[in-house]
Amino acid sequence: MSPAHVAITGLGAVSPHGVGTDALWNGLLAGRSCAAPITRFDASGHRVRFACEVPDELSDRLPRRLQRQTDPFARYALIAAEEALVDAGLLTPDPRAVRQPVEGVDADRVAVVIASGAGGIDEITTQHQRLLADGPDRVRPYLSIAMPLNMAAGQVAMRHGLRGPASAVVSACASAADAIGTGLDLLRAGRADVAVVGGTEAAINPLLLAGFDAAGAMSRRNDDPAAASRPFDVDRDGFVAGEGAAVLVLETAEHAAARGAAPIAWLAGYGASNDALDPSSPAPDGEGAVRAMRLALTDAGLEPKDIDHVNAHATSTPVGDLAEATAMATVFGDHRPAVTAPKSSFGHLMGAAGAIEAVVTVQALHHGVVPATLNTVHQDPACMVDLVLGHPREGVLRAAMSSSFGFGGHNAVLVVTSAAHDLHDRDR
Repeated sequence: MSPAHVAITGLGAVSPHGVGTDALWNGLLAGRSCAAPITRFDASGHRVRFACEVPDELSDRLPRRLQRQTDPFARYALIAAEEALVDAGLLTPDPRAVRQPVEGVDADRVAVVIASGAGGIDEITTQHQRLLADGPDRVRPYLSIAMPLNMAAGQVAMRHGLRGPASAVVSACASAADAIGTGLDLLRAGRADVAVVGGTEAAINPLLLAGFDAAGAMSRRNDDPAAASRPFDVDRDGFVAGEGAAVLVLETAEHAAARGAAPIAWLAGYGASNDALDPSSPAPDGEGAVRAMRLALTDAGLEPKDIDHVNAHATSTPVGDLAEATAMATVFGDHRPAVTAPKSSFGHLMGAAGAIEAVVTVQALHHGVVPATLNTVHQDPACMVDLVLGHPREGVLRAAMSSSFGFGGHNAVLVVTSAAHDLHDRDR
């Protein structure tokens, strides 16, 4: 473990599998698809009429004041952050309390970086409809604090009295991975001792889904939603929308040791790049992804052969999956880490994708299990990564990579190492 690595001491999640990291992990291991007809709005006029929705109403998990103030994207973040802080031993939970100050740390030295791609899109579209139907006097006053992208981080900081740097990162579907990398950088720079990081998204919204469908990015398998997301399959035809949030608590190794907190895993490296090529399509040869992967490996002080597992971005789009598989072939060569593509189970959480997949990556390392990818029946010969199919794969996992790529050419890659297995024991 390098001194530059930081401890991951807490995890929290709200996902289409339910509330909590246990629900997320158990759903993945069970091989359950969350894709089903949309209930969030009347989708009968849409070409895409299914998604992966958060199943719980959540009204009993936050005080009414916070529910009134917030868009669902911030609510998801608040619930995930509470679980992560409790998991890290920094909080005694009280879901009814508007204020829940953290315990046993200097709150001035706790940063919050929580990303989103769309922010308060439900608030924006709902209040716009009210404006058009009833006039400006009917727009609710909470609009100004419910819609901004920064308000997930802001609300989490306010609820828990976290007075260090607080911000949002926006880089499309790479946003949450970049937020986690930003937290890593803050800790390494000495600007904080603890960082509450992650991403959140509540974008199952008629406007957004119509727009992504118009761009040709979404699967239209309305007759079989559960099998619609087909990563690396020859018949893949686009992504399936998901929603939720995931939050990780990061600490410097010294801070975690001083308070007796045992790391779940280590965040070892972060790499970011931009294709600088096209607004919506990746570089066909995956060149930008290759640079981000190599930067993350260098940052972690590791070589490609050290990576046992890759949590792939794998949105099930024809061009995206091919570019990612090409990038992995370039980086890893003959080495074949076990690959999973969990969007086949819980959908594409867009701005939150990098966070929920980082949580899954940490769980895979912690349990020594790689969840299986769903729905890949005929793997594309041009995408012949070692994809875990059929059943979860058990084994000793010392280091893993989680990749996230987004519109705008954004590439963000994280490297996580096991807290239980010393990578330096390996014959290198």
